[in-house]
Amino acid sequence: MSDDFKTVLIDKAAHVEALLKAFLPKEEGYAKQVLEAMNYSLMAGGKRLRPVMMLESYKLFAGEDADEAVVAPFAVAMEMIHTYSLVHDDLPAMDNDEYRRGRKTTHAVYGAGMATLAGDGLLNLAYETALEGAIKGKKLSAYDGECDDRYLAALKILANKAGVNGMVGGQCADIMAENTDLDDNKSKEVLAYIDENKTGALIEASLMIGAILGGAGLEKVASIEKAGSNVGIAFQIQDDILDIVSTMEELGKPIGSDLKNGKSTYVSLYGMDEAREKVKELSEEASEILESLGFKNSFLDRLFDYLIYRKN
Repeated sequence: MSDDFKTVLIDKAAHVEALLKAFLPKEEGYAKQVLEAMNYSLMAGGKRLRPVMMLESYKLFAGEDADEAVVAPFAVAMEMIHTYSLVHDDLPAMDNDEYRRGRKTTHAVYGAGMATLAGDGLLNLAYETALEGAIKGKKLSAYDGECDDRYLAALKILANKAGVNGMVGGQCADIMAENTDLDDNKSKEVLAYIDENKTGALIEASLMIGAILGGAGLEKVASIEKAGSNVGIAFQIQDDILDIVSTMEELGKPIGSDLKNGKSTYVSLYGMDEAREKVKELSEEASEILESLGFKNSFLDRLFDYLIYRKN
């Protein structure tokens, strides 16, 4: 990946950081400690990939000079949801990780109880933020989906992809599959569900919300959803690969967690060679979808490639 691309990505992540800071809740009152824990979690760094993807998808459909205020609250909400999921993932009752993004996890700093509340607070604040954006946002053209209001359509996707029919459902299947004796076929079926939902759902939602708010029609939103599914699954397979071949310094979190927690991964079920081949196949298909939409060689296309073949 070129140094020029990395510089642009860093700049875009910094832009998201600025948006997040503008939406941070004030740390005051009787809820001060949970607000501190929420802000500690949200500002822990990271590449801000999901909001970056949402902003890029929006610009591709709405135009480079389109009003970002339309999509900004949804991009912030997406990062809040993603962060809450990481806070809860790291809890002792789940993955029990002490480090995330190169520093102590929220429960390691504030305790498990406060970290649980911080995750709850971020999830609810995400919907408050997106709803506020929908209420105050400028009027948009009608959408040709089941709901013609683009803000409502975007809110529905945000809620659905983050819930039991998306990320939470994937997390549930992930927990239930730990140290469970399943035959290979059933293990592969469960793993496909986990990867599609636990990882893929928020990536799909980011791209779809950007497209809907940017003026895309139902058919194009479906196409960008499929691209997001491919990227999400490939992203997770690459994560499984890195959990074996990377280092804590590179990854910013402990390696070998999957093995420690008895999790089936694409690598453990299919082998390293087939895992890498699947990443390539999914990547190429995602790129072909973007090409069909007229977005070949866009920043989003290069971002997909980066996400899928990243080293950390």
